[in-house]
Amino acid sequence: MSKDYYNILGVSKNASPDEIKTAFRKKAHEHHPDKGGNAEKFKEINEANQVLGNTEKRKQYDQFGSAFQNGQAGGGGFNAGGFGGAGGFSGFQNGAGFDFEDLGDMFGGFGDIFGFGGGANRGASRKQSAGRSGRDLEMKVSLDFLEAVFGLEKEINFSKNITCDRCKGNGVEPGAKIETCPTCNGSGQVSRLQRTILGNIQTRTVCPHCDGEGKTYSQKCTKCSGGGVYHDHVNFKVRIPAGINDGESIRLSGQGEAGQKGASAGDLYLRVVVRAHKKFIRAGYDIRTEEIINIRQAILGDKIEVDTIRGLIKLKIPEGTQSGTVFKLREKGVQRLNNRGIGDQFVKVVVEIPKNLNKKQKQALEGLDI
Repeated sequence: MSKDYYNILGVSKNASPDEIKTAFRKKAHEHHPDKGGNAEKFKEINEANQVLGNTEKRKQYDQFGSAFQNGQAGGGGFNAGGFGGAGGFSGFQNGAGFDFEDLGDMFGGFGDIFGFGGGANRGASRKQSAGRSGRDLEMKVSLDFLEAVFGLEKEINFSKNITCDRCKGNGVEPGAKIETCPTCNGSGQVSRLQRTILGNIQTRTVCPHCDGEGKTYSQKCTKCSGGGVYHDHVNFKVRIPAGINDGESIRLSGQGEAGQKGASAGDLYLRVVVRAHKKFIRAGYDIRTEEIINIRQAILGDKIEVDTIRGLIKLKIPEGTQSGTVFKLREKGVQRLNNRGIGDQFVKVVVEIPKNLNKKQKQALEGLDI
């Protein structure tokens, strides 16, 4: 029975090659067996795409229907049995429209399975299997308020995986014999035949003998057991920049855990926790404080001493200052990170109303004509 390939892909007979390609991707996603789809339907979709995705085969199909394939593609057109066999990829020759890179995108790595990843991809795969990159680490650093404001050099102590100093990270006992892996001949990968719904597929996997390194050695490092890293305690000094605030982080590149077999190290993130100050309150790069004055100072004015993060200064209180008035002390705040200026200090004045006045004090206030 003739099959309606246009109907199978859900496109019109006038569909462009791009429309056919898009429809194939959508249908393949929908019916892929690994995603719970129907295997027979998936094969039918591939068969339709193999024909309609090829200009010459599409012309013949439009003229003769699917029956033309009996003489063209070995009885059915979708010659999955040709995968990995002596005949090569016979069902997909001559621009049949079956895009292995597309399948790699859709199904998470088919390009590698079919061996079309390219030399660069295979090299990357081998490198990843031979040595795993080190993990990023995060730790808290507790600072006093003024330490965060002015910065300091601080010593930190913690434990992590570090590069083995005996084998220099390669996992080989000094003096041990190193040879090319006989299983993979130094490639770090081996091929094997895998049976799938599409037929027999040749796949590449990490060599189990050398774990993808491409070499073997007579003895593993006695200190790190061949891993190239071991867990140990470390301590070093870190420069905390002036102006850093609570909750901010410092990234120390390469100071995380060491990678295995020469792979890159992770990063260390220091998350800053700043302890509160009894007098100063930080708002970004500004400082907020509060000063109490008496009623006489508020009415007549005065000069008072005010604490700043850089020491005492004199602040003039004008006559008639109201409680809650805020004075701005320019550039008395926090140094901005990377020396981009200095914040300000804002001083809120609170007028203290006296309690329990004696008779003489009350009479004096009553005599004021205010």
